[in-house]
Amino acid sequence: MIWRDLLGASTARRREPSAVTVGNFDGVHRGHQHVLARTRALAGGLPVIAVTFEPHPLMVIAPDRAPKRLTTTERRVELLRAAGADEVRILAFSAEMAAWTPQEFVDRVLVEQLTSALVAVGDNFRFGAHAGGDTTFLRAAGARAGFAVDGLHLDGGSQPYSSTLARTLVAEGKLREAAAVLGRPHEVSGVVRQGEQRGRELGFPTANVPVDESYVVPPDGVYAGWVVRPQYGGERLPAAISVGSNPTFDGVERRVESYVLDRTDLDLYGESIRVELVDRLRGMVKYEGVDALVEQMHLDVAATRVALSS
Repeated sequence: MIWRDLLGASTARRREPSAVTVGNFDGVHRGHQHVLARTRALAGGLPVIAVTFEPHPLMVIAPDRAPKRLTTTERRVELLRAAGADEVRILAFSAEMAAWTPQEFVDRVLVEQLTSALVAVGDNFRFGAHAGGDTTFLRAAGARAGFAVDGLHLDGGSQPYSSTLARTLVAEGKLREAAAVLGRPHEVSGVVRQGEQRGRELGFPTANVPVDESYVVPPDGVYAGWVVRPQYGGERLPAAISVGSNPTFDGVERRVESYVLDRTDLDLYGESIRVELVDRLRGMVKYEGVDALVEQMHLDVAATRVALSS
């Protein structure tokens, strides 16, 4: 089977025609959203199928060049569905699949498995062994197999929307610019775990999520953002967020610590949350003593209110 049975994703061979779009879709940024919208517009009522890869192909082909991810697989599936996909398919990318010729990819995935009547992709889409297939090849293959092909520019003006651009902006701490590419704030997700509870002792209890270095996380510092609770209908709570290892207390582990404004009653331990990072307020500083730290935390909370209201 070439499909991964993850998150309820479909794996059965389709018998009826479909409109298909294919890509890594990491971050499901505004360029990806444009491709999904265009696919639906051209589908003529056919179901829209988004095909993505897991793991990222470079993890198999050249692990040392594999990019850090913008979203988890689960979140990618959610975002693809929100962007207009009726069904998400996850290709189980492997060394065997990496060796397929572009024609094999067309035959095995687009024709045999999905009965494609339309295939819409970004104009930078490459597929098959050594990335030998492009939109020109795809159009010729589609003409032979009986499906239409639409290759779309990913917009963004002089700097087209791309996952690479989004990663770069997040890594530089340019969260508002990254949000303009993604169409939403960049997120860090994870399960809240108990820390040293110093924040609670100081009057600023935090929800702590360890940093997974395989995902894109902005530089150490303090940020304004939101804590999102998927288990509670996507409730969004304003938060002052620290990214780093807590140098004032000689911390070692890098993590994301979120103080939900004006809330000391929340018990988020063990809960899976998303932390939306809206704006960078300052860099990380090691303070001499708790009083200086608490004073700065009050200033950070005030700055967070301003940042989230603008």
